[in-house]
Amino acid sequence: MSSPQKTTNDLGAVADALRSHDRFLLVTHENPDGDALGSLLAMKLALDALGKDSEMYLYGDAPLPHEYGFMPLEGLRREPPEDAGERVLVALDCANEQRMAPDTTLLEQAPLTIDIDHHHDNSRFGDLNLVVGDASSTSEVLRDLFAELGVELTPEIAEALYIALVTDTGRFQYTNTTPKALRLAAELVEAGADVHRVFQGIYESIGFAKLKLLARVLERAQVYEGGRLVVSYLLRSDFTELRAAEAYSEGLIDYLRMAEGAEMVAMIREPPLREGAARRISLRASNDELDVSAIARKSDGGGHRQAAGFSSDDSVEEITKFIHDEFVRATARA
Repeated sequence: MSSPQKTTNDLGAVADALRSHDRFLLVTHENPDGDALGSLLAMKLALDALGKDSEMYLYGDAPLPHEYGFMPLEGLRREPPEDAGERVLVALDCANEQRMAPDTTLLEQAPLTIDIDHHHDNSRFGDLNLVVGDASSTSEVLRDLFAELGVELTPEIAEALYIALVTDTGRFQYTNTTPKALRLAAELVEAGADVHRVFQGIYESIGFAKLKLLARVLERAQVYEGGRLVVSYLLRSDFTELRAAEAYSEGLIDYLRMAEGAEMVAMIREPPLREGAARRISLRASNDELDVSAIARKSDGGGHRQAAGFSSDDSVEEITKFIHDEFVRATARA
């Protein structure tokens, strides 16, 4: 069982824990994005360099997003190892414990839990919590940790960190693109990250089924409040008809953000292959004045100020009304 003793934002304590233990289980959130997968891989490679025994685990059986297929994730487990309860649990890019898996078995069994993240509303569920809310990405937090550990930036580690950084900053266009994030990008390129390979793999290798899903999203998009709010949705039947995995919906919401005048956009999707499963809702804001994570938290979700999400058993119409009402309330106060 994990100890109730907790420390928060202590880089040295986390580094000491990684040095003093030998076996680790690395996890990230379900339906992973680039920061989740890049951070997971970077941590695995860093622990390898330190001579540690570590396993990567991702909950669920949904395929990984197609655009990350070029990443060397062959060792990624979809079932926990039998000795999971004997390994230090390292959670990466997880705002709360439920994002690792629906139940908390891994957390309860782990002898020690280390929580490394950059979500400002992180629940600090670890025994050690290294949460830097103003960091551009979890990869930025890891870079500082690796420097503390004396881990060399090999081309492989640099590229994993770069994938995480470039995706979570929206190709260095979101407001979390700080001077530190840009300096980190330069450092990672100097260390061997292949910018062109990453760009081709993530942004120029889109499966045709994803383009068809995008067409559905754009066709169904509705505007509210004079175009300041845009909402769209994907049904379970869309994934079936187009033979598209749920992972293909990753990133589609960003196309809604392009709408002129949109201050907030939302996308509702029904998970395929799981009849009756809760609908997943993604929220994005165009500026830092509107905190969409506050809206998500009202439905037990969370995330960043400009990117958040939650789940709901309500209908698409009911969810849309909730989003609309909360948007009006939030902007009335702004």
